[in-house]
Amino acid sequence: MALTKYDWILALISICFCISSFGNGANDVANSYATSVAARTLTMPQVGFLAMITEFVGAVALGNRVTSTIKNGIISIDRFDGNPGALMLAMACAEFGNAMWLLLATSVGYPVSTTQSVVGALIGVGIASQADISWAWDDGSVSQVAASWAIAPCLAACFAALVFSTVKFGVLERQNPFAIGIRMIPFYLAFTCAILALFIVIEVPSAPSLEEFGAGKAVGIILGVFFGILALCYIFVVPYLHRRLVKNDARVKFYHIPLGPLLWKDDPPLYLPARADGPVVIDYYENAYDTQNSSVDSLGDTKKGDDSPDLAGLEKANPLAVPTASARVVSPEERFLAPNKHLPVFHPSRLLGYTKWFLFQGVTRDCVSHASPHLRSTHARAKHYDNRVEHLFTYAQVLSAMLMSIAHGSNDVANAIGPWAAAYSTYRANEVATKVPTPVWALVIAGFLLGAGFWFFGFKIIRALGNRITQMSPSRGYSMELGAAITVLLASRLGLPVSTTQCLTGATVGVALMNFDIKAVNWRQVLFIFSGWILTLPCAGLIAGLVMAMSLNTPHL
Repeated sequence: MALTKYDWILALISICFCISSFGNGANDVANSYATSVAARTLTMPQVGFLAMITEFVGAVALGNRVTSTIKNGIISIDRFDGNPGALMLAMACAEFGNAMWLLLATSVGYPVSTTQSVVGALIGVGIASQADISWAWDDGSVSQVAASWAIAPCLAACFAALVFSTVKFGVLERQNPFAIGIRMIPFYLAFTCAILALFIVIEVPSAPSLEEFGAGKAVGIILGVFFGILALCYIFVVPYLHRRLVKNDARVKFYHIPLGPLLWKDDPPLYLPARADGPVVIDYYENAYDTQNSSVDSLGDTKKGDDSPDLAGLEKANPLAVPTASARVVSPEERFLAPNKHLPVFHPSRLLGYTKWFLFQGVTRDCVSHASPHLRSTHARAKHYDNRVEHLFTYAQVLSAMLMSIAHGSNDVANAIGPWAAAYSTYRANEVATKVPTPVWALVIAGFLLGAGFWFFGFKIIRALGNRITQMSPSRGYSMELGAAITVLLASRLGLPVSTTQCLTGATVGVALMNFDIKAVNWRQVLFIFSGWILTLPCAGLIAGLVMAMSLNTPHL
């Protein structure tokens, strides 16, 4: 029989669950795509669409069907034996603390660990309810979480630097880097797919353990993926790259890859060709410094300058068009609201402008430009490479970003859904439950909200993790993504509670140091990000603990 007298708790935790999933998407999803945006490989609208798809697929198709509701066993549930209502209240307070901290951290641009935010909230609830907390050095304990602040970024820095060293000395700084890059990019694509196939085979929550699956079968799948992708790349991708970059045929776009061997012909049969006079590659090292001093300040906030563009024309144009760094950067407010500002509030054109602003403001903001002289000098210390060679790595970078996002959706959906699943199961069974079947409809909601959170507010973390740390380029971004992925894989097998945010930050620093110049890293931004990690446990715990303490000790008639 359901605990109907606690309907209100279930209603509140359901609201907090939605906010927590949204905040998780706004903060953590940017880990997968920040380097792609900063390197100009993808635009914010493209990333927004991809994130909606990949996070949903990861959460629904690969998400854990049985969620461990007490994250990492961080608190003992013995305290709640015989009192299921108190457990529901505890989980509601933990969900609230997690949601509020994620929204607060995102609003100020802190890239924090959503896993550690949940852990901090549970610690606060545990202290308030006098439950036992796992402080000792055990799997998932508080001490291991604190240790991960140093372990995760250091490991990721080493792996990412190792990957970039193969790219730098094996391709970028060779005598003929473009010719070598054309031959080597299939191996990098195949290696990336093999690494992420390994992730899906042994680390996705819904997959069997490596012992159950069998090491031989896993190795067979990984080698099969590697050689299969390698063959496909030589058959389809290499002719496309040769046509576009060697023949300088701007008509060829990525959707012509399926033509494969036909692209070797002098006049291949192209469907939907692009403009022949268009750019073959863009300048991935285009100066991001705002020379007009009118667009973005050092923290990335837009400012209105003296050179105001034709706002009416912009408002009528493609709402998802994003200017280049050298163009006058227009904020969503200027693009969608200013042209109709003179009209009455309820005029259809003005209401349409408000609607466009609401729907597109998160994916039309500039996340590349800056107006910081210090950051400009930091970027200047990074070596620039051939744009054609950098273009080769855009495909590997997008692939790694998408698959990392799918993996994130499959794993981190439990951060938001875990406490809610405990309360929901306890409500229905009228008894305390710690491992419960996760309803598919809840995974659908969480998967959608992960993508929606990024769509509306992910730009804040994209700025923090992008070129605010160092100069980005596709080859560097690819190395960072792959280094972070390898670190997460290894740490998971060793039982170390690492965060993808911490891994990506460490990987970014590791690749930046491959410039062999310590000043090629913006240490101010690194310190800012690190301070967010330190604040996560106490802040999430304080919010959840205070709400729990007040709830347990509230006077009543």
